[in-house]
Amino acid sequence: MNIAIAYFSTLIVFAIIDTAWLGSMGDRLYRPFIGSMLADQFRLAPAIAFYALYAAGLTIFAVWPGLAEGGWKKALLWGGLFGLFAYGTYDLTNLATLKTWSLKLSLIDMTWGVIVSGGSSAIACALATRALRLF
Repeated sequence: MNIAIAYFSTLIVFAIIDTAWLGSMGDRLYRPFIGSMLADQFRLAPAIAFYALYAAGLTIFAVWPGLAEGGWKKALLWGGLFGLFAYGTYDLTNLATLKTWSLKLSLIDMTWGVIVSGGSSAIACALATRALRLF
């Protein structure tokens, strides 16, 4: 039950924050650089799969260690690093292989990955800590 609380806390927090970012920055940041590569219609199933998988990674590598020892600060650190590695892998691969991908977009997106992953992990750890006290 503890891991489920940690996972769903992470999933909800990360999905809300990242969806807000994409909703506010998608047209201003991403479309100018990669508009020609964007799908005509949003594909819900891959998005759900991404959020489920990414939240699992944050839970295992950041939130759970924060719950086990160290609290939200540990979750913040490990979540931020997880975000750097994951977003860095995506962005730097795109920079190496796609004509329209830019260094500026990579740096912004990688910074976002650190912020959203670290912040979501810290918030989820704090929420899960409180929730677990109730059970």
